[in-house]
Amino acid sequence: MEASVQISIAMTLYIAMVIGIGIFYARRASESSDNFLIGGRSLGPWVTAMAAEASDMSGWLLMGLPGVAYWCGLSDAVWTAIGLAIGTYLNWFFVAKRLRIYSHVAGDAITIPDFLSNRFKEDKKIILTISAVFILVFFTVYAASCFVTVGKLFSTLFEVKYVYMMIAGAIFVVIYTFIGGFLAESASDFMQGIIMVFALTAVLLFGIFQVGGIKELIANAKTIPGFFDFFGIAQPQVVDGVQQVGENGQALFGEASSYGLLTIISTLSWGLGYFGMPHVLLKFMAINKPSEITVSRRIAVVWVIISLTAAVGIGIIGRILFPTELLTQSDAESIFVIMSMNFFVPFIAGIIMAGILAATISSSDSYLLIAASALSKNIYQGILKKEATDKQVLMVSRLTLLIVALIAVIIALNENSVIFTVVSFAWAGFGATFGPVMLFSLFWKRLTREGAIAGMITGGCMVFIWNLLIRPLGGIFNIYELLPAFVLSCIAIVVTSYLTTEESKEVQEDFDLVGKMEVSA
Repeated sequence: MEASVQISIAMTLYIAMVIGIGIFYARRASESSDNFLIGGRSLGPWVTAMAAEASDMSGWLLMGLPGVAYWCGLSDAVWTAIGLAIGTYLNWFFVAKRLRIYSHVAGDAITIPDFLSNRFKEDKKIILTISAVFILVFFTVYAASCFVTVGKLFSTLFEVKYVYMMIAGAIFVVIYTFIGGFLAESASDFMQGIIMVFALTAVLLFGIFQVGGIKELIANAKTIPGFFDFFGIAQPQVVDGVQQVGENGQALFGEASSYGLLTIISTLSWGLGYFGMPHVLLKFMAINKPSEITVSRRIAVVWVIISLTAAVGIGIIGRILFPTELLTQSDAESIFVIMSMNFFVPFIAGIIMAGILAATISSSDSYLLIAASALSKNIYQGILKKEATDKQVLMVSRLTLLIVALIAVIIALNENSVIFTVVSFAWAGFGATFGPVMLFSLFWKRLTREGAIAGMITGGCMVFIWNLLIRPLGGIFNIYELLPAFVLSCIAIVVTSYLTTEESKEVQEDFDLVGKMEVSA
């Protein structure tokens, strides 16, 4: 049996399992918009943890992050991973339980815009509108990154044109999410989280074996200038974006560049993004009992550390074993696929690479659902048609899901897109728009509605301004846009809150009630 056929069978079996989960939850998802969008707050600790992390990491964990390590070495990838691991822990430790309680107190909110709006008991739904618009914009970009991942995976596997494979993957994700909603998404994310960590660990261990052990791996990696250095970064010699290969058949690198303190701080700032990720925060809101958060946190942190370590290791090993296989930064993101196909028999390789599909599905379905809820629940029912029935909200949710997916497909048509770059922009957008306002909403009683609005607009807009206008200036300005946008958002929140009138007694009483409930939970 041909290798491509065996891989196809393995991945088809996986897809069938995912569709089965969607069908199983279809009836419950159609009962109400509450079930479709947040699962009736019924998730257990294991499902909450795995669903939060699997939906968060997406295909960039198996393709984007290894691609960074393969292309320029350890530093950029490992400092990003460290920032994400720290951010994961802090988010679960500080935010999860308090948000679960506060979202219930704040009008039993089932979306992030709902929570922020209800937190201030606003009549004119300005916060609701602003947050919903930003969610639609950044989640459309996020969904596009997932479709790029699917396109790269299948075009590499089956040598079929990227665009066809990308569109086929997008259609599958949309059908599955359209049917099953949040419960299907969360249940399948649990399974996908297991597949992802199995796939990463298996490829890492086989890679270490193939390279001759960890000592041999490090020795080989150090022969490339700056490649295995925490404070330096390798510089592939490129012409028109393609790395050059020497007469001896080795990929050519120039002198290593320094990886200074400012760059490290900038890269570590990836961890700040977690405080504003709606797809992660929504899982906190959906857990059955606040008391189960501790168990979920331990599961999530262990999963993240193992997965990030393996992803970085795969990129390093891939460069040693296949130094000239992938000669552009975009192609480098296929190293996980190349290693899987070379290490395992085709059927097992198909199961391993289902991990990429798992990661992509677990993220894109979350993104599509939350974008759909932003328009249907927050703008349509919250502002345009307050008397809308639950069935109408459900219908608009599914229609929005289709429209967002279509726009994401259009964005993903460029097959030279670098997944890591696309994800980093959307990550910064969410982190700066929602991170500061979420932290201040949960923990600062003096926060005012005007302060929250100022913070969201400042953070969201500064991501665009810094990325497009300031960062290209280079030098000290060449830092990840999340960091300055996050800081400026915090400043805008504090200054505006002190310049405006304190919130009503009712809003402050809710804040005090949440504190008491958190202590007793």
